[in-house]
Amino acid sequence: MVSRRQLRAILAALMLTLLLAALDQTIVATALPTISSDLGGLDSLSWIVTAYLLAATASTPIWGKLSDRHGRKLMLQASVAVFIAGSALAAISQGLPQLVAARAVQGLGGGGIMVLVLVVIADLVPPRQRGRYAGLFGAVFGLASILGPLLGGYFTEHLTWRWIFYINIPLGIAAFGVLAAVLHLPARRERKPIDWTGAILLVVGVVMTLLALVWADHPFSWHSPQILGLFVGGLVILAVFVVHELRAPEPLVNMNLFRNPVFRVSSAVGFIVGFTMLGSIIFLSVYLQLVGGASPMQAGLQLLPFMVGILLTSVVSGRLITRTGRYKVYPIAGTATATLGLLLLSRLSVDPTYAQLALGMFVLGAGLGGVMQVLVVAMQNSVDVAELGSATSASTLIRSMGSSFGAAGFGAVWGASLAYSLNGVLPAGVSLPDLTDVTASLASIDALPQAIHDSAIGALAHATSITFLAAVPIMLIAFVLTLFLPEVDLRRVHEIDTSHDSDATAPLPTLE
Repeated sequence: MVSRRQLRAILAALMLTLLLAALDQTIVATALPTISSDLGGLDSLSWIVTAYLLAATASTPIWGKLSDRHGRKLMLQASVAVFIAGSALAAISQGLPQLVAARAVQGLGGGGIMVLVLVVIADLVPPRQRGRYAGLFGAVFGLASILGPLLGGYFTEHLTWRWIFYINIPLGIAAFGVLAAVLHLPARRERKPIDWTGAILLVVGVVMTLLALVWADHPFSWHSPQILGLFVGGLVILAVFVVHELRAPEPLVNMNLFRNPVFRVSSAVGFIVGFTMLGSIIFLSVYLQLVGGASPMQAGLQLLPFMVGILLTSVVSGRLITRTGRYKVYPIAGTATATLGLLLLSRLSVDPTYAQLALGMFVLGAGLGGVMQVLVVAMQNSVDVAELGSATSASTLIRSMGSSFGAAGFGAVWGASLAYSLNGVLPAGVSLPDLTDVTASLASIDALPQAIHDSAIGALAHATSITFLAAVPIMLIAFVLTLFLPEVDLRRVHEIDTSHDSDATAPLPTLE
């Protein structure tokens, strides 16, 4: 049994570890325009995010399997070590290809951190009490969402963007040490094989589909053989992945989980929430800097309403779930609220009042915060304890895929809308080919003649509003799906499974 004092120490260690990965997803946002201007052009900024997410997506279920074989603690510490190494490589990158590769290494570690923290919590805390702690971990995401843009802006403006990666090194070392000191779980001796074939199929299928989204319209047209081939090829390989998983003795993703209606609905909604959240953070930051003229630090401060909304509803929903044992109302209300927030942000103009912008950001953040961690609680409560690791890994995988497609999808809509808008607002006698590099860097935008500069800023604002408008029907789909989310009574105690423990007399610890 774990005493409350021990549990608090473990929770502190896990929250510090989760902060490490969560901070990295948001600290990059306000620095993206500067990084991409410095290393390779704004048209490539989505890859700085996508490389991380893709690696995290592909590695998530593998970390879950490895933790079943070698223990949660060892694999969690290993993921932190990989994350630190990737951060060091990113900090010293001299070109965009190097940075993208380093971000992929970071993603390998970040994927392990995100899933294993959730699995350890599921091991320790019964579902009925998990709402309270899920709220706390949701607050970690909220805190990271507040600190990330601020720190990213500060480092970019007053030091160098490289410090957004250097900062992970001392934080990672601290997290590694704290985990070593306080996290003690029974060893596991499960020797089941890892589905490497499934992992390769998943990576290839997702990469091809993401490439189609990123390269559509620039450098290839949407209907070009290259884009159509990537789309079709990616979808075919993903279909082969599903067939393989159905037949594999130890699948990377257990397809039987999708027979569980709670898992099925929560995963679909989680995909859309992941899609919307990261895409919103990235392109709100881009809008604030390119259109609003904010510095990276100012952009971080102006994003605060979005982050406060996430933080507030994450904590409140978690506590209410623990008190009442009911969870379905929060995803329903959250997706409805997020839809309204996206609709408000779709009305962005060249010169909106900050009150209008802050309202849209707060409403969107409040909606997303009421959904994210609640879905994790509902999913973990609906599966057998023996399936917690694989179910949490699969759920995190799907949410990570949503984030990957969100970064690429928002970028594709934004790029296509920008090209269309530029064609419509350029002064007479100026054609788009004259401005193919208009968004190559912040400096290139500032250097434009005044008439063309104003037209370009107007096109950027319109492209951003169209991007958020395109996300509205996607979030509406999530709202409809939440109506079908079954509400299963939250368990008050653990149903302990010791079938994979090295010592059947030493079950996973539970809250005393």
